[in-house]
Amino acid sequence: MTNTNTLNASMNELLSTLEVFYHKLQSYHWYVKGHAFFTVHAQLESYYDEVKEEIDEVAEALLMIGGKPVSTLKEFLELSKVTEGGDVYVRASELLPVVRDDFALIAKLAEGVKATADREGSALVSAKMDDVIESASKAVWMISQSLMD
Repeated sequence: MTNTNTLNASMNELLSTLEVFYHKLQSYHWYVKGHAFFTVHAQLESYYDEVKEEIDEVAEALLMIGGKPVSTLKEFLELSKVTEGGDVYVRASELLPVVRDDFALIAKLAEGVKATADREGSALVSAKMDDVIESASKAVWMISQSLMD
């Protein structure tokens, strides 16, 4: 098992960011409006379902290396690098750039966790981060494509 304070901290930062992002996506799913509603509403649900799985994967990987995942809403909000969504209606054209940027941030955080895991010799965590990086990067690309005029 490999667990350093640095790896534990970076994984908890990613975990917290994913948790807050999950709820942000769900909020946007509920409050999206406009002509793209049907498409974006369904895609947001797909995104938050995927993020939900990643949350569990990151927390379990942390436990497998002897770490301790944070688990309270207070800790998630303190450590998250993304902000919460609101409870107001928002157009797809306004929320999609925010979602894209949040996915880009998640990819960057996962890259940082991967680099730390590689330095610490944690192949398990490094491999898990490849999946998070791929998923987030694909979302960034797809959302960017949808925003082109």
